[in-house]
Amino acid sequence: MDLDLSEEQKIIKKSAHDFLMRECPKELVREIVQSERGYSTELWQKMAELGWMGLIIPEEYGGSGGSFLDLIVLLEEMGYNICPGPFRSAVVLGSIPLLIAGTEAQKNRFLPGIASGDSIFTLALTEPNASYEPSSIETSVRSDGDEYVISGTKLFVPDAHVADYLLCVARTGEGNDPEDGITIFIIDTSRRGISLTNLKTIAGDRQCEVIFDEVRVSGEEVLGNINRGWPVARETLERAAVALSAEMIGGAQAVMDMALQYAEDRTQFNRPIGSFQAVQHHFANMWTEINGSRYLLYRAAWKISEGLPASMDAAMAKARIGEAYRRVTILGHQIFGAIGFTSEHDMHLYHRRSMSGDLFFGPAAFHRAQVARELGL
Repeated sequence: MDLDLSEEQKIIKKSAHDFLMRECPKELVREIVQSERGYSTELWQKMAELGWMGLIIPEEYGGSGGSFLDLIVLLEEMGYNICPGPFRSAVVLGSIPLLIAGTEAQKNRFLPGIASGDSIFTLALTEPNASYEPSSIETSVRSDGDEYVISGTKLFVPDAHVADYLLCVARTGEGNDPEDGITIFIIDTSRRGISLTNLKTIAGDRQCEVIFDEVRVSGEEVLGNINRGWPVARETLERAAVALSAEMIGGAQAVMDMALQYAEDRTQFNRPIGSFQAVQHHFANMWTEINGSRYLLYRAAWKISEGLPASMDAAMAKARIGEAYRRVTILGHQIFGAIGFTSEHDMHLYHRRSMSGDLFFGPAAFHRAQVARELGL
């Protein structure tokens, strides 16, 4: 395994960093977080013109045919600068299930729109129990002639308020294994019977309650096979957990860089605070957290890109990085002291996202259980 970035990935990293520093300053981040839609259409279009939405979509569907590892490089920079918006929903939760299980007709219909930034998809998976286990799927489906009728409630659906399509994970049957009888449907959000409610979140990201009340869909809107949708959902969740981990590593790196500059500039007792042993130990701990976690992240991303089994690696990365990001931001607050606790300081943007990111796509305990299962326990 070679963890050095390729020349193309170095270009992606630098161009993304320069673009976001220029086009997405923290003042704009705060403005977007407070806005009704939660993202800037102007910034979204600029990102689309750079080809970001189509990075992992094959060229025949309007993308650039990049690897999952390329996407991780980009997402780390997006996390470093806190780029708000439905990027992860559209590119990871939307395009990946289509690439895994979509028919040729579905890929030709939907992927070019995602690649161009014209269509936003998201995954409607979790329900009121907020679990990522297949046994938690209770949204029901019944057959009615040539149609399927969906009823149920989905909670914490990211960016559903701006999505054009929902990939709804619902139960079409029962079996001895809770993974049996689960199907994914591609549903236009303008469909009759769908109602959305925005939820307030600590990080300022957009999550929604989505209620399906006798929503009718056709057989052409089934993604993959009837009753065999959970493997697609599981594989998507693995990739989503790694993608979010990349954003969190980027955020942790930004916190350390901010704190390091402050420790060099801030003086106390006629010397920079970075010269004090306690502060130095904080930085040593931050550096260890970030780099140990980054290894797990890129190992998992490399395996996914190479088509190797990566379930354990994805779980290890998410379990470690979610907690590491929170620990790094806490240390950052201690280094900044009182100024870091003011609401106007950038530390709050990162700390809130560290708390949200640790829970999204499963908290550390969930992923540790995944590792234990992979070990045969």
